[in-house]
Amino acid sequence: MSKTLDTSDIDQYLGHEIDPSPIREAISNNDIRRWVHAMHYANRLHYDPQYALESRWGKIVAPQSFAIAVDDGHGAAPACVGKIPNSHLLFGGDEWWFYDTPICAGDFIYNKRIPFDYVVKNTGFAGPTCFQRGDNHYSNQHGQPIAKQRSTAIRYLAEAGGESVDENSFDEPSWTEQSLTDLEAKKFSWIKMLHDLGHKERWWDDVNVGDTLPQRVFGPHSIASFTTEWRAYLVNTWGTLDLRHNDLEALGFTKEMAGYENDPEMQLINPTLTDGAYYGPSRGHLFPNWARRIGMPRAYGYGASMGSWVTDYLSGWAGEYGRVVHSIANYRGPALSGNTTEQTAAVVDKFVDTDGQHIIRVKHTMTCQRGIVMCSGIAEIQLPKKNLC
Repeated sequence: MSKTLDTSDIDQYLGHEIDPSPIREAISNNDIRRWVHAMHYANRLHYDPQYALESRWGKIVAPQSFAIAVDDGHGAAPACVGKIPNSHLLFGGDEWWFYDTPICAGDFIYNKRIPFDYVVKNTGFAGPTCFQRGDNHYSNQHGQPIAKQRSTAIRYLAEAGGESVDENSFDEPSWTEQSLTDLEAKKFSWIKMLHDLGHKERWWDDVNVGDTLPQRVFGPHSIASFTTEWRAYLVNTWGTLDLRHNDLEALGFTKEMAGYENDPEMQLINPTLTDGAYYGPSRGHLFPNWARRIGMPRAYGYGASMGSWVTDYLSGWAGEYGRVVHSIANYRGPALSGNTTEQTAAVVDKFVDTDGQHIIRVKHTMTCQRGIVMCSGIAEIQLPKKNLC
């Protein structure tokens, strides 16, 4: 097989909107509950009606991370257009711009998707590798913008991906009973931070450069937890979206990894074949033997979930009266089964932007229990100002 990556087919799609896959029914509170449950985000604002009644909104609202749950490609669709023969794909990262438009039950969410650009680089992982980007523009039924997401897909030769798998990482780490007990205490410390802040403001005035955000820990990840994540994306339940036609073999996916995932015609004939948890390119997340064919040592989590963990971590700290306005998340490695995820952030700047918003800038990092970096980036968080006249 040639080691040359043919990306010539991509050019014709750049700057042109791709077909949508809109949701068929309005968002429900249970869609929101299912999402935060799957994302390990124990913020009562998004699942407890009594608590939400006392909030600034007076009802359950979705977390800022929720918009991606309505997409048919987990945000990667506009970053995966054009045929690259004999290729595989991984999520490479996201950049988000958020608007002050909450999502609530009864809303319809729409996504205008436009391929943006691409570049080919040589990597140690897979040799010639295409880093392709595409934009998602999320809005509601009133035309109000919710968020813009610029996703990066990593596309590489199937042969090269399989050759790079680390056999020394096939086995999951062992956790003793005591280490799991200690882990639960760490996990709850961040949840307690949410409880302690409650419905109060986190004031911009009280945050200083050099401050660190409380550490967030969750896991260990498992095939069961990855499956829970998968089912929280609305597209992964039969019939929830009016799916566009999507021919994965036409995109260059190898026959064994293509199949009928999210195929609208096959969903009416034999929907079991369209479920990416079992067939098609996504099955590598849940089946280690398929994960190894694309360069992963064992079952691994979803890139879109990783980006949502970043948003939830920062917006949870910001509280009801704050929000993430911009974030960059560069994915460096997957959430592997058996590993935990640990999130930290440090304040590197505070300022008032051109719109008069009081902003905290942070550097955020996500690692596994061994300290290996999974994700890093920069984000800006808007917080309320005391005595603002």
